[in-house]
Amino acid sequence: MITHLHSATILVGDQEEALRFYVGTLGWEKREDVRLGPVHRFLTVAPPGARTSIVLGQPEVYERAVAPGGTGITVITPDVAAAYAEMTARGVRFVGEPQVMPWGVMATWFADPFGNEYFLLEG
Repeated sequence: MITHLHSATILVGDQEEALRFYVGTLGWEKREDVRLGPVHRFLTVAPPGARTSIVLGQPEVYERAVAPGGTGITVITPDVAAAYAEMTARGVRFVGEPQVMPWGVMATWFADPFGNEYFLLEG
């Protein structure tokens, strides 16, 4: 039985820059940082207390170019407006202002420095 999602991988052009963004700017935690050979570094981050992590993947390891855009990853916050204000003050780029989605929940999208977009949902 599957109980939860462990991780999702996004491709980043620079793992150290990505680590600074997720840990330093967003306040997430570094979970795993393991060298798996001379080139491959398995690096994960997650919001404090989260069960699911994001793998900050190297394009050269995954044998494809960095592909900015939607990640299919949703993150939850109890107050989208407050998160939007705090994250904007920290320099996070949002695709648009928070709005009520057709199903009645407040949400918006933000992007990391590499163009990976995340859906920020109130819940």
